[in-house]
Amino acid sequence: MDKDMENTPPIGPESPGAPDGARAPAAGVMAAGRTGNWERDVLEKLALEALREQRARRRWSIFFKLAFLALACIVLWRVLGLGNAASEVSTTHTALIEIDGQISSGGGSGDADSVIPALNRAFSDSGSVGVILRINSPGGSPVQAGMINDEIKRLRAEYPKKPLYVVVDEMCASGGYYIAAAATKIFVNKASIVGSIGVLMDGFGFTGLMDKVGVERRLLTAGENKGFLDPFSPQSESQKVYAKEMLEEIHQQFIQVVREGRGKRLKETPETFSGLFWTGSKAVEMGLADGFGTVDSVARNELKVEEIVDYTEHENLSERFLKKFGASVGAGAWQSMWSGSHARPSLR
Repeated sequence: MDKDMENTPPIGPESPGAPDGARAPAAGVMAAGRTGNWERDVLEKLALEALREQRARRRWSIFFKLAFLALACIVLWRVLGLGNAASEVSTTHTALIEIDGQISSGGGSGDADSVIPALNRAFSDSGSVGVILRINSPGGSPVQAGMINDEIKRLRAEYPKKPLYVVVDEMCASGGYYIAAAATKIFVNKASIVGSIGVLMDGFGFTGLMDKVGVERRLLTAGENKGFLDPFSPQSESQKVYAKEMLEEIHQQFIQVVREGRGKRLKETPETFSGLFWTGSKAVEMGLADGFGTVDSVARNELKVEEIVDYTEHENLSERFLKKFGASVGAGAWQSMWSGSHARPSLR
């Protein structure tokens, strides 16, 4: 009996001889275990994914809140004018305004919309004893230069005890000198470039090239002179004469401004208003300038106040932001759509 029992295989869940009912519960338990593990893995993955999505939403929410706050600060900065020169300064000082670069509209230190408000603040400030206008410009728009010149003369008449001195940096030519002529005195460096009292209107003509390559210009206008000086059309002699007359008129305005501003100090020669330019030392000899000096030396020797406060209107953050996203490009495209391709008179 013992021998038979030894030879008899044990009956258990894995035994081939075990009844079906004995094997089924074990197999079911294992299958359920595998199913439970799979479901748990899926739930864990879904939970992690939901957590990541929640974190991403939180990060984007923080980003947009910060962006909105930054935009609100920029608007506030612009509205309050915090990006420009401070309001009235109580201590006695010399006011400084800079014009650096081409004189033109649409922004920059040579724009009348920037220079004129700075001039008004500098003259009206009870702490300023005088104004120094530092100019480094090759010229530009006669309109912008004329507006600034007129405003300087008006402010000098309104504040007769506050002189305005121009200090020339590298260059004060054409439109730059148009502005400088309104100053009480003009100071230069001996190597500065001064003068170029003239007007020009430049452009290109492409008619010959178009004929060679077989390009036809199709220009439709209402008004016989609407295509005035169009670079892709033949130049009309009558229009050329008209343009020269217009330039001569602006040139005479320029000459009158210089004569009024410089008075008896100006030593006129046939070349004075020819469009030539000279060194600073030659300009002093010709009466186009009064002497040599820098911003510091003029503040110290002429105004007797060495503390200098800058009133220049600098481009603020909101303007940089708008320009970066093409606001100025859009405005320029709109303007050019209406102005056509006409050349413009320039003091340079």
